[in-house]
Amino acid sequence: MQKALVYFALGTAVSFLINYFFLSSLNIGLDFYYAVAFGFAWGLAYYLDTPDFSLPKKLGLSLVGMGILVLLGALIFNLELAIPSILKFSTVFVAYYLIASFRANKSLRN
Repeated sequence: MQKALVYFALGTAVSFLINYFFLSSLNIGLDFYYAVAFGFAWGLAYYLDTPDFSLPKKLGLSLVGMGILVLLGALIFNLELAIPSILKFSTVFVAYYLIASFRANKSLRN
C-alpha cells in the first residue's frame, strides 16, 4: 500500500508539473484535478497488480475509481470538465497493464 501511495504522489506531481509548465492551462485547479486522476490511476493500477485480485475484481475497482473521479469532478467543476479525467485514468490504467504484459510474470511489482 505504501508503494502505491508513492506511485500516486509521483504520478500526480509529474503530471501536474508537465501540465503547468508545458501546457499552461489557465485553470490551476483543473490542472491539479487532472494530475490527481493521472496519479490515482498509477497508484490504483500498482495496488491491484497482485494475484490476490481476480480480473473481474480489478475491472470493478477500476470502474469504481473512475466513478469517484467523475463524481468529484462534476461536483467541483462540471461534468464536461470531469470527463477528460476518465480518459486520463483509463489510458494510464491500460498502459500499466500493457507494459506488465510484456514481462514474463505479467506484473510490474516483481
